[in-house]
Amino acid sequence: GRRTQLLKGLPTTTTVEENAAAGVSLCTFNVTVSPLSPEGLAVRPTIVNSNPLTAAFDIVAKGELEYRVITTGDPVLDYETMPKMFDLQIFVEDTSGRNDLETLTVQVIDKNEHPVFRGNMAIQTVTLYVLEGTPQGRVYQVYATDPENAELKYSLLPAPVPFLVLENGDIFSTKVFDYEKDQHCYFLNITVTDPDGLNSTKTVNINIININDERPYFTTKQRIYRIKEEQSPGTVVANITAEDPDDEDSSSRFFYSIQSSDRNFSINPSTGVLQVARRIDRDALPLRLHPNISVIVRVEDSPSGGHANEMEITIIIDDINDNSPECRSSTFRKEINENTTAGTFLLELRNYCADIDVDPSNNRFHFTGLSGFGSNNFALESTVSGRLVMTESIDLENPANLGVEVYSLTVRVQDIAYIIYIYIRIKPVNEYFPVFSDVSYEFNVPEITKVGSTIGRVSARDKDWPPSVITYSIIAGGGTRDYTNVFWISPTEGNVKILARLDYETTQKHILLVQASDGEKTATASVTVNVLEVNDEEPFCSPNFYSFQIPVSTAAGTNINGFKIECKDRDSDPRSFRYIINEGNVNNHFTFSPSAGSNTSRLILASRFNYESGIDTNWIYRLRVYVTDDNLLPARDKATHLIKTGTVTLNIRVIPNPTTVVATTPGFTVVTKKENLYSESAWYVPFLITVGSLLLLGLLGYLGFLLVMWLRTHCSRAGRGDDRPLIHCTFCLSPQTMTKLTPVFDGEARDPVTGKIYEFNTQSGARRWKKSSEPLQPAPGMQVTPGATDDDGQGTDRMQVPSKKEPSEKRKEPAAETNPAAQPS
Repeated sequence: GRRTQLLKGLPTTTTVEENAAAGVSLCTFNVTVSPLSPEGLAVRPTIVNSNPLTAAFDIVAKGELEYRVITTGDPVLDYETMPKMFDLQIFVEDTSGRNDLETLTVQVIDKNEHPVFRGNMAIQTVTLYVLEGTPQGRVYQVYATDPENAELKYSLLPAPVPFLVLENGDIFSTKVFDYEKDQHCYFLNITVTDPDGLNSTKTVNINIININDERPYFTTKQRIYRIKEEQSPGTVVANITAEDPDDEDSSSRFFYSIQSSDRNFSINPSTGVLQVARRIDRDALPLRLHPNISVIVRVEDSPSGGHANEMEITIIIDDINDNSPECRSSTFRKEINENTTAGTFLLELRNYCADIDVDPSNNRFHFTGLSGFGSNNFALESTVSGRLVMTESIDLENPANLGVEVYSLTVRVQDIAYIIYIYIRIKPVNEYFPVFSDVSYEFNVPEITKVGSTIGRVSARDKDWPPSVITYSIIAGGGTRDYTNVFWISPTEGNVKILARLDYETTQKHILLVQASDGEKTATASVTVNVLEVNDEEPFCSPNFYSFQIPVSTAAGTNINGFKIECKDRDSDPRSFRYIINEGNVNNHFTFSPSAGSNTSRLILASRFNYESGIDTNWIYRLRVYVTDDNLLPARDKATHLIKTGTVTLNIRVIPNPTTVVATTPGFTVVTKKENLYSESAWYVPFLITVGSLLLLGLLGYLGFLLVMWLRTHCSRAGRGDDRPLIHCTFCLSPQTMTKLTPVFDGEARDPVTGKIYEFNTQSGARRWKKSSEPLQPAPGMQVTPGATDDDGQGTDRMQVPSKKEPSEKRKEPAAETNPAAQPS
């Protein structure tokens, strides 16, 4: 009764360190096989159970009957979180039926492990940002844990940095940083150490952020400048520059301004360029007494709330000889309409000028030197009066004047060189109507286009110069029964957009009348919007919800309660419908017939109910039927085409027979159902289709050959009376001739749009443009005429059908007389 010991070296106890890698050997043992088992082992040594349960150990063969117990590494043994001892039950059995079961006890030994950083320090280098000027204090705290829960200490390398780390991991700054003087970036190596000296190190990157804490200072040293009076506005007086210590690593951005009340000068707020802002007269007060102007310039490093600095600049105004004849205005502006007639009086300069000199010999002056752009269109009628007149009319649309609106003239008042500036602006006149690029526009738009989408663009131009601003508007069309305005046009761009959803089933075409206006004159164009049909309507079925009851004894194939659904789709053919019971059809008792290709389908009981054997347990079926409109689509197109689905819900209650006893605990029956499924990937499907198509083509070719031979035989026998074949059938096929029917054009009319004459056939409605040298064709009929020339100049045969009033003998004229080449060989 004693169990034979097959496992030698077991039971025993062994140890292993935590975190041991996969493949570490824990124990070696041998298996003794009985002489009654020459075949060896039926069951190799196997760990059949472990307490506690784990997959961390495995048994591998070392020799023929020598085995090792090793670690698998999955999971990795952890002394702190896992059991510290495992009992492995090892089972073996030889071929004679003897077996043995022994226990291997594995003790996990604790191993000191490195501390582990937690938080962001565990996965990345932490980057910190410290503003310059920040007081000394705590900037961050690092956190680490020890698997043995030992007390950890933190240290910092390198030591000569303005930071320190406390033993609890707090990082403190030891100084107030100045971005302009100190280092901008620090790398701190934080080391955490356990009592046994094991440590881990991570890096903390600390960046010092620059703030605006320094005042800008002027780099321009000059403080006194000299300029002459009467300098034109915009003349540069000085270039003021400054720098800011805060902008050491970036380009400076300053804001310059003038703080004094003087308005003779202005300064560019971005560049610091000091310029003349207006005319400066040295002879007027107060400059007549004090020719110096003081300007206080201010520079700021921020438009608001920054630091600023100020500097005083003195500008000395030098006098020039400007005691020339004086006019109340040195610049005149005149506006006239284009096409003003030549000789028109514009301006008399004498009324605006005078000489302030006291000496009468110096107060006489005259006007000379009319010059400037466009001066050839004007003239001074008198040098004494200074009357300015036009010499020729100006048309802005003339290519020679295109783009010219303002003529700049200068006149010299002769005493001491004094110049009068005259600006004559030619006022445009709106002479032309806007013209659209096309008389009509046509846009094709799918009906599912999103509201707000641009569907096209209209464009118009105006020949007036300068070009008028054209605005677009829709003045008619574009409305439906539900929406007053379906379309909108951009007033400036001419882009046409849709404001409401288009519906092909309601309106297939919209005709808009678009107006272009330059403010005075208008033009119109028609815009036709063709709505393209898209499958965007769902099938709608009646009824879409229905409840009824059926007896449990209903036979398979029965139309349940005569129920049928009728479906409609506004944009799909009824043949495109498919009926699918998507939910609730337990054991597939129900089906629809037909299942596709019809707008009407009946509900059929596909298989009888079987509650006695326990196959069926549901007495209430809630069927959710999907009706899709993709039946006519090939399988490869169903993933790309738009498909719509309607839904019908059916509630069916099965009524048991009065004698039926519903078991509360039905028996368990396994039902096997086999179904042949079609697979598109089956190789034989395209092969069979190809072979069948070739056989069908061969059969059709053979039948065609028999038909040709029969026609040749009967057409040849019809005219044996005079040994010439007569054509007595509508078409006769032979290798020598082919007959082409050419329609006879027995009427003519004038096209209302182009005015050209066209011919037409009164029976078929065929049309063609009439050639000027070709008379109207007679209408009696057609006869076979070989070698006739068609419209394109190529030789063709024409058949003329005899008139109804002609005797039947004329219909039997021998074909050989008309076309000798048509005789059969």
